[in-house]
Amino acid sequence: MTVIAAILFTGLAAAGWPAEAATFRSQVHDFRLVQVAKGLDKPWGMAWLPDGRMLVTEKSGQLRLIGADGSLDPKPIGGTPKVFARGQGGLLDVTLHPDYERTGWIYLSYSAPGSGGASTAVMRARLSGRQLTDQQVIFEADKKSGGGRHFGSRIRFGPDGLLYVTTGERGQESRAQDLGDAQGKVLRLHDDGSVPSDNPFVNQAGARPEIFTYGNRNPQGLAIQPGSGLVWTHEHGPQGGDEINILRAGANYGWPEITYGEQYGGGKIGIGTAAADMEQPVLYWTPSIAPSGMEFYDGDAFPQWKGDLFAGSLKFGHLVRVDVEGTTVRGQEVLFKREIGRVRDVRQGPDGLLYLLNDDRKGGVFRIEPVN
Repeated sequence: MTVIAAILFTGLAAAGWPAEAATFRSQVHDFRLVQVAKGLDKPWGMAWLPDGRMLVTEKSGQLRLIGADGSLDPKPIGGTPKVFARGQGGLLDVTLHPDYERTGWIYLSYSAPGSGGASTAVMRARLSGRQLTDQQVIFEADKKSGGGRHFGSRIRFGPDGLLYVTTGERGQESRAQDLGDAQGKVLRLHDDGSVPSDNPFVNQAGARPEIFTYGNRNPQGLAIQPGSGLVWTHEHGPQGGDEINILRAGANYGWPEITYGEQYGGGKIGIGTAAADMEQPVLYWTPSIAPSGMEFYDGDAFPQWKGDLFAGSLKFGHLVRVDVEGTTVRGQEVLFKREIGRVRDVRQGPDGLLYLLNDDRKGGVFRIEPVN
C-alpha cells in the first residue's frame, strides 16, 4: 500500500466511512458503491493532492477541498478564475502537474467570459493554504460566442508530459472543422501553455498551432491507456452517436460531416457515417448515453477489470465498463443505473479504487470498493 493510500484509508476509517453503501454484482466482480462525501454543488472534476486531500470543482465557480478524513472544508479555495456559469459552462476540470511535488502547479479548465460570450480556457496556479497564487492563464480560445453549450474541458497530462485539453464546438457545428478555431478540437500544450514544435498544424498557415485533433463535437472524457500510453477520448453525439476515439496526431474525427447520430427530432446530419480521411470511433452509442468522465482501471482491487475503460452517463445515470483488449472493444457492461443520478466524472484514486462524481446540486463523491 502506498503512503497516500494509507493516509486515505486511515482517514476514511476515522471518519466512519462508508457512510452509505449499496452492493452490486457485475459479470466478474461484486462491489459496493459507497458515498464518501456530500455537500457539493454540481461537482465536475476531481484530483488528489499528495497528502491524500481531494480537490473538487463546482460548476458554479468554486474549488473545494475534501480532507483525508472525508470532511468537506466549508470555505471554498480563493483565487479561482471568473467563470461563465451558464448552461454547461462554469469551473470544470482540475488536474495536477505530473511533477506536482516539485512544481506545485494545479490546472483548471473553465468557460471564460469576455466580449461576445465565452470560450474554453485553462489556468494554472499554486495552492497556499486555502488560496490559489501565481495564477497564469495558459490558454484561452479567442473566438468567444454566446450560449452555454459545448465547452469540452477535460484536461489530462499524457505520458509525453504534455497537457491535452478538449474543447467543444460551442453548438456551432462548422467550427469543429475550422483549423483556424480552437473550439471543437483536442489541443496539446506544454505545461506553461506554449506549443510543442511537433504539433501537427504548427507550420500550416491559418491553423491554430495548439490543435492536435479536430472534428470533435463536445469531448468530456479523456483517459490515458496504461501500457500503450494512447490517449482516448469520448464525446457527445447529437441524438445518438456518442463516440469513443483514440487520438492520432492531426486526425479528423468527422463532426459534423460524419456521425452515427441524427438531428434532434430526426433528420440526417452531414454525408453519412463514414468518409475518406475521417476517423471511425472504436465504439459508439446509439441511443446516446451522454458520456462524461472516463478512466482506465489499473488497480489491484478488481483484477478482472484491469485494463478496462469506465465511463459515466449523464442521460441514464449509469456507469459503463468497456472491456478493452489493446485497441479493440470486446464488449461493455452497465454496472449500475440511477443509483447516484448523473455520473459526471470517473477517476482512479491513489488507493487503486474508482471514484465518481454525481452532477447534482446536492452532489457528492462516491467510491467503488470490493465486497470482500
